Amino acid sequence: MARSAAGKTDPRRGLPSVSVLLQSKEALALLEAHPRPFVVEALHQALDFFRRNLGSKDSAPGPKEILARAGLALEEMERDRLRHVVNATGILLHTGLGRALLPTQAARALAGLDHCCNLQIDLATGKRGKRNYMSEQLICRITGAEAAVITNNNAAATLLILAALCKGREVIISRGQLIEIGGSYRLPDCIHQSGALLKEVGTTNRTHLRDYENAITENTGALLKCKTSNYKIIGFHKEVPLEDLVSLKKDHPDLLVIDDLGCGALVNLEEFGLPHEPTVQESVRAGADITCFSGDKLISGPQAGIIVGRKELIAKIRKHPLSRMLRVGKLTDTALEHTLRLFLEPGTLKEKHPTLRLLARTVEDLEKKARALAARLDGKAPNLQVRAAPCESALGGGSLPGVPIPSWCLAVSSPSLPPERLSRLLRDQEPPVIARVGEEKVHLDLRTILPDEEESVVEALLRVGREAGS
Repeated sequence: MARSAAGKTDPRRGLPSVSVLLQSKEALALLEAHPRPFVVEALHQALDFFRRNLGSKDSAPGPKEILARAGLALEEMERDRLRHVVNATGILLHTGLGRALLPTQAARALAGLDHCCNLQIDLATGKRGKRNYMSEQLICRITGAEAAVITNNNAAATLLILAALCKGREVIISRGQLIEIGGSYRLPDCIHQSGALLKEVGTTNRTHLRDYENAITENTGALLKCKTSNYKIIGFHKEVPLEDLVSLKKDHPDLLVIDDLGCGALVNLEEFGLPHEPTVQESVRAGADITCFSGDKLISGPQAGIIVGRKELIAKIRKHPLSRMLRVGKLTDTALEHTLRLFLEPGTLKEKHPTLRLLARTVEDLEKKARALAARLDGKAPNLQVRAAPCESALGGGSLPGVPIPSWCLAVSSPSLPPERLSRLLRDQEPPVIARVGEEKVHLDLRTILPDEEESVVEALLRVGREAGS
């Protein structure tokens, strides 16, 4: 038996094996709450910790102590899985928090997919049917487009369009629209990968119709207009309206006009007091041959890319090999279909559509809620100062950059803890509360906190108050 210099038995020799620990009562409780492989891994981590840290004069820990540390390891593992969090950032389409909320109807439809479904079978004939048929029909009905096809995101939609319709030909685009979005996606790289030839016109801040017109050659395949969703140019600035680009087709009938809308609004955001965001319907009416946009974000569906346009062009896109590689599965199709159905009933859209419902909340209502919650916490959250305060929300998700949305929040501070520590403690709660830090305070924006989450926020602040005191 291994002994230290003093002749004592090495305490690490007294550590029980994983198999012994798994037979204890405490381990059975962990196994009921977590998958067995996770529990086994957590026990190995706990044992490794004690092997590294036990001194020659220490006593070997008992099973309860080891299992307690394994429980902490399991909590760390749980942090990485997708689960419900409270969005108190005020950013409606927060990329880090999954962007748009999925409508209740769509979530219920997904829960029903624990059986087989008619994904690609015609129930009338029993033969092979069309994938995404209903979703595509709904898209056409809502937008007025002739045909549609669905991909796994809008970047994929752009790549597929260019590969299918513009390979080997020039694609003309304004320099001010050569975007880069999150994840280092750059439009010039996408055009290059599609096999099309990038041709820039104009300058960063000003592009005229004559710039496009003078650049058209016999090898020009398309004019591409791309919505600069995640930034805006102000001051001395000009871009060419879609209608003017379409007018160039009079002298060039084979020329395509492709409109990449990015977020893809299906309703006029001016109804919610926001600046105008071009809608898909407007793009179709203006004469774009092909329009593409996201299925999540402003539509509030699952992540998807949607392509609409002329029937013969959509058919060509659908036959391209990339179409098979970039298509969506039954989960995306089901969620998108039930999200799109909401747009068929404009009268109930603000009530049932989660993103529009958050946008429609009035400042007066948010102030009332903020003051009520602050009053509930007054004197009950030790070491926390909580007050209702006006603030500004944001749409997010690359939509309407720099456009503030008036809101109200709970401004939280502590004399004993810095705001970054308070924010961390809120993230440690269950469900985690994700807030924003600014002006030496933690701000919990009521616009993005759902009504059924308000109680969780109150309880989280009470717990954090107690922790701040200790």
